[in-house]
Amino acid sequence: MDFTSIGIAGIIVLLVTMFFLRIPVGFAMGVVGFLGFWICINFNAALGMIGEETWKVLSSYGLTVIPLFILMGQICFYSGVNKRMYRWANVILGEIKGGLAMATIIACAGFSAICGSNTATAATMATVALPEMKKYGYDPAFSAGVVATGATLGVLIPPSVVLIIIGLQTGQSIRDLFLGSVIPGLLLTFGFLLGILIICQVIPSLVPGGSPTSLKDKIKALFGFWEVFLLFALVIGGLSFGIFTPSEAGAAGTFLALMISLFRKNLGFKELFNAIYDTLKISCMIYVIILGAVIFGRFLTITRIPYDTASYVTSLNLPSWIIMGLVFLIYLIGGAIMDALALLLITIPIFFPVAKSLGYDPIWFGVWITLITTMGAVTPPVGINVFIVSAMDKELNLAKVIKGVIIFLPIFIVIIFLLLAFPQLVTWLPHFIT
Repeated sequence: MDFTSIGIAGIIVLLVTMFFLRIPVGFAMGVVGFLGFWICINFNAALGMIGEETWKVLSSYGLTVIPLFILMGQICFYSGVNKRMYRWANVILGEIKGGLAMATIIACAGFSAICGSNTATAATMATVALPEMKKYGYDPAFSAGVVATGATLGVLIPPSVVLIIIGLQTGQSIRDLFLGSVIPGLLLTFGFLLGILIICQVIPSLVPGGSPTSLKDKIKALFGFWEVFLLFALVIGGLSFGIFTPSEAGAAGTFLALMISLFRKNLGFKELFNAIYDTLKISCMIYVIILGAVIFGRFLTITRIPYDTASYVTSLNLPSWIIMGLVFLIYLIGGAIMDALALLLITIPIFFPVAKSLGYDPIWFGVWITLITTMGAVTPPVGINVFIVSAMDKELNLAKVIKGVIIFLPIFIVIIFLLLAFPQLVTWLPHFIT
Protein backbone atom coordinates (compact mmCIF):
# COMPACT_ATOMS: atom_id res chain seq x y z
CA MET A 1 0.00 0.00 0.00
CA ASP A 2 1.44 3.41 -0.97
CA PHE A 3 1.65 6.38 1.41
CA THR A 4 -1.32 8.18 -0.13
CA SER A 5 -3.60 5.19 0.41
CA ILE A 6 -2.36 4.90 3.99
CA GLY A 7 -3.11 8.59 4.52
CA ILE A 8 -6.67 8.26 3.17
CA ALA A 9 -7.21 5.18 5.34
CA GLY A 10 -5.91 7.17 8.33
CA ILE A 11 -8.45 9.95 7.74
CA ILE A 12 -11.27 7.38 7.53
CA VAL A 13 -10.10 5.65 10.73
CA LEU A 14 -9.94 9.04 12.48
CA LEU A 15 -13.54 9.84 11.57
CA VAL A 16 -14.68 6.38 12.72
CA THR A 17 -12.92 6.68 16.09
CA MET A 18 -14.41 10.13 16.71
CA PHE A 19 -18.00 9.55 15.63
CA PHE A 20 -18.62 5.86 16.35
CA LEU A 21 -16.18 5.02 19.13
CA ARG A 22 -16.62 8.48 20.74
CA ILE A 23 -12.90 8.83 21.48
CA PRO A 24 -12.04 12.47 22.31
CA VAL A 25 -10.75 14.20 19.20
CA GLY A 26 -7.30 15.06 20.60
CA PHE A 27 -6.56 11.47 21.58
CA ALA A 28 -8.04 10.14 18.33
CA MET A 29 -5.79 12.36 16.20
CA GLY A 30 -2.72 11.50 18.29
CA VAL A 31 -3.28 7.72 18.18
CA VAL A 32 -4.12 7.60 14.45
CA GLY A 33 -1.18 9.88 13.64
CA PHE A 34 1.23 7.72 15.66
CA LEU A 35 0.00 4.45 14.12
CA GLY A 36 0.06 5.93 10.62
CA PHE A 37 3.61 7.22 11.08
CA TRP A 38 4.64 3.80 12.41
CA ILE A 39 3.17 2.04 9.35
CA CYS A 40 4.77 4.50 6.92
CA ILE A 41 8.23 4.62 8.53
CA ASN A 42 8.86 2.42 11.57
CA PHE A 43 8.07 2.17 15.29
CA ASN A 44 11.23 3.90 16.54
CA ALA A 45 10.68 6.84 14.18
CA ALA A 46 7.06 7.19 15.34
CA LEU A 47 8.13 7.07 18.99
CA GLY A 48 10.82 9.67 18.37
CA MET A 49 8.34 11.88 16.52
CA ILE A 50 5.88 11.83 19.43
CA GLY A 51 8.60 12.74 21.93
CA GLU A 52 9.92 15.53 19.74
CA GLU A 53 6.50 17.03 18.94
CA THR A 54 5.24 16.77 22.53
CA TRP A 55 8.23 18.73 23.80
CA LYS A 56 8.11 21.21 20.93
CA VAL A 57 4.39 21.92 21.30
CA LEU A 58 4.01 22.00 25.07
CA SER A 59 7.18 24.06 25.61
CA SER A 60 6.21 26.62 22.99
CA TYR A 61 6.11 30.18 24.33
CA GLY A 62 3.46 31.05 21.74
CA LEU A 63 0.92 28.75 23.41
CA THR A 64 0.95 30.87 26.59
CA VAL A 65 -1.40 33.23 24.79
CA ILE A 66 -4.26 30.70 25.00
CA PRO A 67 -4.70 30.40 28.81
CA LEU A 68 -4.14 34.15 29.21
CA PHE A 69 -7.02 35.11 26.95
CA ILE A 70 -9.21 32.36 28.40
CA LEU A 71 -8.47 33.61 31.93
CA MET A 72 -9.40 37.15 30.90
CA GLY A 73 -12.77 35.92 29.68
CA GLN A 74 -13.36 33.76 32.77
CA ILE A 75 -12.62 36.65 35.14
CA CYS A 76 -15.10 38.82 33.23
CA PHE A 77 -17.69 36.04 33.36
CA TYR A 78 -17.40 35.39 37.09
CA SER A 79 -17.41 39.12 37.87
CA GLY A 80 -20.75 39.52 36.05
CA VAL A 81 -19.65 41.55 33.02
CA ASN A 82 -22.05 39.62 30.77
CA LYS A 83 -25.06 40.46 32.94
CA ARG A 84 -24.16 44.13 33.14
CA MET A 85 -23.62 44.33 29.37
CA TYR A 86 -27.00 42.75 28.70
CA ARG A 87 -28.74 45.13 31.09
CA TRP A 88 -27.10 48.19 29.49
CA ALA A 89 -27.83 47.03 25.94
CA ASN A 90 -31.46 46.44 26.87
CA VAL A 91 -31.79 50.00 28.21
CA ILE A 92 -30.48 51.42 24.92
CA LEU A 93 -32.42 49.17 22.51
CA GLY A 94 -35.30 47.88 24.61
CA GLU A 95 -37.98 50.27 23.33
CA ILE A 96 -37.56 49.12 19.70
CA LYS A 97 -39.78 46.22 18.60
CA GLY A 98 -37.44 43.26 18.93
CA GLY A 99 -35.06 45.45 20.94
CA LEU A 100 -34.46 42.80 23.59
CA ALA A 101 -33.32 40.37 20.88
CA MET A 102 -31.05 43.08 19.43
CA ALA A 103 -29.69 43.76 22.92
CA THR A 104 -28.85 40.05 23.16
CA ILE A 105 -26.84 40.25 19.92
CA ILE A 106 -24.99 43.37 21.15
CA ALA A 107 -24.26 41.71 24.49
CA CYS A 108 -23.01 38.56 22.69
CA ALA A 109 -20.72 40.71 20.53
CA GLY A 110 -19.39 42.55 23.58
CA PHE A 111 -18.80 39.41 25.58
CA SER A 112 -17.17 37.82 22.53
CA ALA A 113 -14.65 40.66 22.52
CA ILE A 114 -13.40 39.55 25.94
CA CYS A 115 -14.14 35.83 25.77
CA GLY A 116 -13.12 34.38 22.40
CA SER A 117 -15.29 31.25 22.56
CA ASN A 118 -18.71 30.56 21.02
CA THR A 119 -19.60 27.80 23.50
CA ALA A 120 -18.76 29.97 26.52
CA THR A 121 -20.75 32.86 25.03
CA ALA A 122 -23.71 30.56 24.32
CA ALA A 123 -23.76 29.17 27.85
CA THR A 124 -23.37 32.50 29.63
CA MET A 125 -25.74 34.53 27.47
CA ALA A 126 -28.41 31.82 27.52
CA THR A 127 -28.58 31.99 31.32
CA VAL A 128 -29.06 35.77 31.15
CA ALA A 129 -31.09 36.39 27.98
CA LEU A 130 -33.54 33.46 27.76
CA PRO A 131 -35.37 34.22 31.06
CA GLU A 132 -35.63 37.92 30.15
CA MET A 133 -37.05 37.29 26.68
CA LYS A 134 -39.46 34.73 28.11
CA LYS A 135 -40.64 37.28 30.68
CA TYR A 136 -41.40 39.84 27.97
CA GLY A 137 -43.30 37.35 25.79
CA TYR A 138 -40.82 36.55 23.03
CA ASP A 139 -41.38 33.39 21.00
CA PRO A 140 -39.23 30.66 22.67
CA ALA A 141 -37.82 29.30 19.39
CA PHE A 142 -36.94 32.78 18.17
CA SER A 143 -35.29 33.63 21.51
CA ALA A 144 -33.21 30.46 21.41
CA GLY A 145 -32.19 31.16 17.81
CA VAL A 146 -31.04 34.67 18.73
CA VAL A 147 -28.86 33.42 21.59
CA ALA A 148 -27.37 30.50 19.63
CA THR A 149 -26.50 32.57 16.56
CA GLY A 150 -25.33 35.60 18.55
CA ALA A 151 -22.94 33.35 20.47
CA THR A 152 -21.14 32.40 17.23
CA LEU A 153 -19.58 35.87 17.34
CA GLY A 154 -17.36 34.49 20.11
CA VAL A 155 -15.18 32.73 17.53
CA LEU A 156 -14.94 35.55 15.00
CA ILE A 157 -14.58 38.75 17.03
CA PRO A 158 -11.04 39.13 18.41
CA PRO A 159 -9.49 37.99 20.65
CA SER A 160 -10.58 34.61 19.27
CA VAL A 161 -8.95 31.42 20.59
CA VAL A 162 -9.62 29.73 17.24
CA LEU A 163 -7.80 32.48 15.33
CA ILE A 164 -4.88 32.22 17.77
CA ILE A 165 -4.56 28.49 17.07
CA ILE A 166 -4.86 29.01 13.30
CA GLY A 167 -2.04 31.56 13.52
CA LEU A 168 0.14 29.18 15.53
CA GLN A 169 -0.53 26.25 13.20
CA THR A 170 0.02 28.11 9.91
CA GLY A 171 2.73 30.51 11.04
CA GLN A 172 0.56 33.56 10.35
CA SER A 173 0.58 36.72 12.43
CA ILE A 174 -1.99 36.51 15.24
CA ARG A 175 -2.15 40.30 15.20
CA ASP A 176 -3.07 40.31 11.49
CA LEU A 177 -5.68 37.57 12.00
CA PHE A 178 -7.26 39.59 14.81
CA LEU A 179 -7.30 42.76 12.71
CA GLY A 180 -8.59 40.88 9.68
CA SER A 181 -11.56 39.54 11.65
CA VAL A 182 -12.71 42.94 12.95
CA ILE A 183 -14.68 44.00 9.83
CA PRO A 184 -16.22 40.53 9.23
CA GLY A 185 -17.19 40.41 12.91
CA LEU A 186 -18.90 43.79 12.66
CA LEU A 187 -20.61 42.79 9.40
CA LEU A 188 -21.97 39.62 10.98
CA THR A 189 -23.15 41.54 14.05
CA PHE A 190 -24.97 44.18 11.98
CA GLY A 191 -26.31 41.42 9.74
CA PHE A 192 -27.94 39.77 12.77
CA LEU A 193 -29.39 43.12 13.91
CA LEU A 194 -30.78 43.81 10.45
CA GLY A 195 -32.17 40.28 10.30
CA ILE A 196 -34.03 40.82 13.58
CA LEU A 197 -35.54 44.09 12.28
CA ILE A 198 -36.73 42.32 9.10
CA ILE A 199 -38.13 39.35 11.05
CA CYS A 200 -40.03 41.73 13.32
CA GLN A 201 -41.70 43.26 10.25
CA VAL A 202 -42.40 40.00 8.44
CA ILE A 203 -43.49 37.92 11.46
CA PRO A 204 -44.50 40.45 14.14
CA SER A 205 -46.10 37.75 16.29
CA LEU A 206 -42.64 36.47 17.29
CA VAL A 207 -41.79 39.57 19.32
CA PRO A 208 -43.76 41.92 21.59
CA GLY A 209 -43.57 45.72 21.62
CA GLY A 210 -40.64 47.50 23.25
CA SER A 211 -40.34 49.04 26.73
CA PRO A 212 -39.68 52.82 26.54
CA THR A 213 -36.69 54.28 28.40
CA SER A 214 -35.67 57.89 28.91
CA LEU A 215 -32.85 59.64 27.08
CA LYS A 216 -31.09 60.12 30.42
CA ASP A 217 -31.14 56.35 31.03
CA LYS A 218 -29.82 55.69 27.52
CA ILE A 219 -26.90 58.09 27.95
CA LYS A 220 -26.14 56.62 31.35
CA ALA A 221 -26.25 53.10 29.89
CA LEU A 222 -23.69 54.01 27.22
CA PHE A 223 -21.14 54.59 29.96
CA GLY A 224 -21.83 51.08 31.16
CA PHE A 225 -19.85 49.64 28.24
CA TRP A 226 -16.61 51.17 29.49
CA GLU A 227 -15.24 47.83 30.75
CA VAL A 228 -15.54 46.15 27.36
CA PHE A 229 -14.28 49.18 25.43
CA LEU A 230 -11.29 49.50 27.76
CA LEU A 231 -10.34 45.83 27.51
CA PHE A 232 -10.84 45.70 23.74
CA ALA A 233 -8.84 48.93 23.24
CA LEU A 234 -5.99 47.67 25.41
CA VAL A 235 -5.68 44.25 23.75
CA ILE A 236 -6.39 45.09 20.10
CA GLY A 237 -4.88 48.57 20.28
CA GLY A 238 -1.72 47.26 21.91
CA LEU A 239 -1.40 44.53 19.27
CA SER A 240 -2.19 46.89 16.37
CA PHE A 241 0.47 49.44 17.25
CA GLY A 242 3.15 46.95 18.21
CA ILE A 243 3.06 47.72 21.93
CA PHE A 244 2.36 44.09 22.89
CA THR A 245 3.12 40.68 21.54
CA PRO A 246 0.03 38.40 21.58
CA SER A 247 1.08 36.81 24.88
CA GLU A 248 1.77 40.21 26.44
CA ALA A 249 -1.62 41.44 25.20
CA GLY A 250 -3.29 38.45 26.89
CA ALA A 251 -1.42 39.13 30.13
CA ALA A 252 -2.23 42.85 30.05
CA GLY A 253 -5.91 42.13 29.32
CA THR A 254 -6.10 39.59 32.15
CA PHE A 255 -4.49 42.04 34.59
CA LEU A 256 -6.88 44.83 33.56
CA ALA A 257 -9.90 42.50 33.85
CA LEU A 258 -8.73 41.54 37.35
CA MET A 259 -8.26 45.19 38.35
CA ILE A 260 -11.71 46.16 37.02
CA SER A 261 -13.31 43.27 38.91
CA LEU A 262 -11.53 44.18 42.14
CA PHE A 263 -12.47 47.84 41.65
CA ARG A 264 -16.12 46.85 41.35
CA LYS A 265 -15.75 44.53 44.35
CA ASN A 266 -17.66 41.69 42.69
CA LEU A 267 -14.90 39.08 42.37
CA GLY A 268 -14.35 37.16 45.57
CA PHE A 269 -11.87 34.40 46.30
CA LYS A 270 -14.37 31.70 45.29
CA GLU A 271 -15.07 33.37 41.92
CA LEU A 272 -11.36 33.84 41.26
CA PHE A 273 -10.68 30.18 42.10
CA ASN A 274 -13.46 29.07 39.72
CA ALA A 275 -12.10 31.32 36.96
CA ILE A 276 -8.60 29.82 37.33
CA TYR A 277 -9.96 26.26 37.55
CA ASP A 278 -12.07 26.66 34.40
CA THR A 279 -9.12 28.25 32.60
CA LEU A 280 -6.90 25.27 33.43
CA LYS A 281 -9.57 22.80 32.36
CA ILE A 282 -10.28 24.52 29.03
CA SER A 283 -6.59 25.16 28.30
CA CYS A 284 -5.63 21.52 28.93
CA MET A 285 -8.39 20.35 26.61
CA ILE A 286 -7.15 22.71 23.87
CA TYR A 287 -3.51 21.66 24.37
CA VAL A 288 -4.44 17.98 23.96
CA ILE A 289 -6.31 18.80 20.74
CA ILE A 290 -3.38 20.85 19.42
CA LEU A 291 -0.85 18.11 20.24
CA GLY A 292 -3.04 15.47 18.61
CA ALA A 293 -3.45 17.67 15.54
CA VAL A 294 0.31 18.21 15.25
CA ILE A 295 0.99 14.46 15.43
CA PHE A 296 -1.74 13.76 12.89
CA GLY A 297 -0.37 16.57 10.72
CA ARG A 298 3.10 15.00 10.72
CA PHE A 299 1.54 11.74 9.54
CA LEU A 300 -0.33 13.54 6.72
CA THR A 301 2.86 15.33 5.73
CA ILE A 302 4.80 12.14 5.07
CA THR A 303 1.87 10.76 3.05
CA ARG A 304 2.08 13.94 0.91
CA ILE A 305 -1.72 14.23 0.84
CA PRO A 306 -1.69 18.03 1.47
CA TYR A 307 0.78 18.65 -1.36
CA ASP A 308 -0.84 16.18 -3.76
CA THR A 309 -4.24 17.74 -3.07
CA ALA A 310 -2.91 21.23 -3.74
CA SER A 311 -1.21 20.08 -6.95
CA TYR A 312 -4.31 18.28 -8.17
CA VAL A 313 -6.60 21.22 -7.44
CA THR A 314 -4.35 23.74 -9.17
CA SER A 315 -4.16 21.44 -12.22
CA LEU A 316 -7.95 21.49 -12.62
CA ASN A 317 -9.23 23.76 -15.33
CA LEU A 318 -11.72 25.44 -12.99
CA PRO A 319 -12.09 29.02 -11.77
CA SER A 320 -10.66 29.52 -8.29
CA TRP A 321 -14.04 30.65 -6.91
CA ILE A 322 -15.58 27.29 -7.83
CA ILE A 323 -12.81 25.46 -5.97
CA MET A 324 -13.30 27.72 -2.95
CA GLY A 325 -17.03 27.02 -3.18
CA LEU A 326 -16.24 23.32 -2.79
CA VAL A 327 -14.01 24.13 0.18
CA PHE A 328 -16.94 26.10 1.62
CA LEU A 329 -19.21 23.05 1.36
CA ILE A 330 -16.64 20.81 3.04
CA TYR A 331 -16.21 23.20 5.97
CA LEU A 332 -19.94 23.81 6.24
CA ILE A 333 -20.72 20.08 6.44
CA GLY A 334 -17.74 19.40 8.69
CA GLY A 335 -18.62 22.27 11.02
CA ALA A 336 -22.13 20.87 11.40
CA ILE A 337 -20.97 17.45 12.56
CA MET A 338 -17.87 18.15 14.67
CA ASP A 339 -16.20 20.75 16.86
CA ALA A 340 -14.95 23.77 14.89
CA LEU A 341 -11.49 23.77 16.45
CA ALA A 342 -10.96 20.07 15.78
CA LEU A 343 -12.20 20.44 12.21
CA LEU A 344 -9.82 23.31 11.50
CA LEU A 345 -6.83 21.54 13.00
CA ILE A 346 -7.51 18.41 10.93
CA THR A 347 -8.18 20.16 7.62
CA ILE A 348 -5.87 23.16 7.59
CA PRO A 349 -2.82 21.04 6.63
CA ILE A 350 -4.81 19.95 3.54
CA PHE A 351 -6.63 23.12 2.45
CA PHE A 352 -4.19 25.83 3.51
CA PRO A 353 -1.70 24.82 0.77
CA VAL A 354 -4.62 24.72 -1.70
CA ALA A 355 -5.65 28.29 -0.89
CA LYS A 356 -2.05 29.54 -1.15
CA SER A 357 -1.54 27.76 -4.48
CA LEU A 358 -4.65 29.51 -5.83
CA GLY A 359 -3.23 32.88 -4.82
CA TYR A 360 -5.51 33.64 -1.87
CA ASP A 361 -4.17 35.70 1.02
CA PRO A 362 -3.39 33.41 4.03
CA ILE A 363 -4.92 35.88 6.51
CA TRP A 364 -8.10 36.08 4.44
CA PHE A 365 -8.32 32.28 4.25
CA GLY A 366 -7.89 31.90 8.02
CA VAL A 367 -10.70 34.37 8.77
CA TRP A 368 -12.94 32.99 6.02
CA ILE A 369 -12.82 29.37 7.15
CA THR A 370 -13.30 30.51 10.74
CA LEU A 371 -16.53 32.22 9.68
CA ILE A 372 -17.72 29.09 7.85
CA THR A 373 -17.02 26.76 10.78
CA THR A 374 -18.67 29.34 13.03
CA MET A 375 -21.81 28.87 10.98
CA GLY A 376 -21.39 25.14 11.51
CA ALA A 377 -21.82 25.72 15.26
CA VAL A 378 -25.52 26.42 14.65
CA THR A 379 -26.12 24.23 11.60
CA PRO A 380 -28.15 21.02 12.07
CA PRO A 381 -27.71 18.21 12.87
CA VAL A 382 -24.88 18.66 15.37
CA GLY A 383 -24.38 22.41 15.86
CA ILE A 384 -22.77 22.65 19.30
CA ASN A 385 -24.46 25.96 20.19
CA VAL A 386 -27.86 24.39 19.48
CA PHE A 387 -27.20 21.70 22.09
CA ILE A 388 -25.89 24.20 24.65
CA VAL A 389 -28.85 26.57 24.36
CA SER A 390 -31.42 23.75 24.42
CA ALA A 391 -29.80 22.42 27.60
CA MET A 392 -30.14 25.78 29.36
CA ASP A 393 -33.96 25.77 29.42
CA LYS A 394 -36.14 22.75 30.21
CA GLU A 395 -38.93 24.06 27.97
CA LEU A 396 -36.65 24.12 24.93
CA ASN A 397 -35.88 21.11 22.76
CA LEU A 398 -33.53 20.72 19.82
CA ALA A 399 -36.34 21.14 17.29
CA LYS A 400 -37.31 24.54 18.71
CA VAL A 401 -33.74 25.82 18.79
CA ILE A 402 -33.10 24.62 15.23
CA LYS A 403 -36.32 26.32 14.10
CA GLY A 404 -35.10 29.59 15.61
CA VAL A 405 -31.60 29.24 14.16
CA ILE A 406 -32.60 28.47 10.57
CA ILE A 407 -33.98 31.96 9.94
CA PHE A 408 -30.51 33.42 10.64
CA LEU A 409 -28.53 31.07 8.37
CA PRO A 410 -29.02 33.19 5.18
CA ILE A 411 -27.15 36.03 6.94
CA PHE A 412 -24.11 33.76 7.34
CA ILE A 413 -24.28 32.78 3.67
CA VAL A 414 -24.41 36.42 2.52
CA ILE A 415 -21.40 37.44 4.67
CA ILE A 416 -19.38 34.36 3.62
CA PHE A 417 -19.83 35.03 -0.08
CA LEU A 418 -19.34 38.77 0.46
CA LEU A 419 -15.88 38.01 1.86
CA LEU A 420 -15.21 35.65 -1.06
CA ALA A 421 -16.16 38.36 -3.55
CA PHE A 422 -14.35 41.15 -1.69
CA PRO A 423 -11.30 39.77 0.17
CA GLN A 424 -10.31 43.37 0.97
CA LEU A 425 -12.91 43.30 3.74
CA VAL A 426 -10.44 41.08 5.59
CA THR A 427 -7.07 42.22 4.26
CA TRP A 428 -7.54 46.01 4.30
CA LEU A 429 -7.23 46.64 8.05
CA PRO A 430 -4.08 44.49 8.63
CA HIS A 431 -2.41 46.25 5.67
CA PHE A 432 -3.61 49.70 6.77
CA ILE A 433 -2.28 49.32 10.32
CA THR A 434 1.35 48.37 9.79
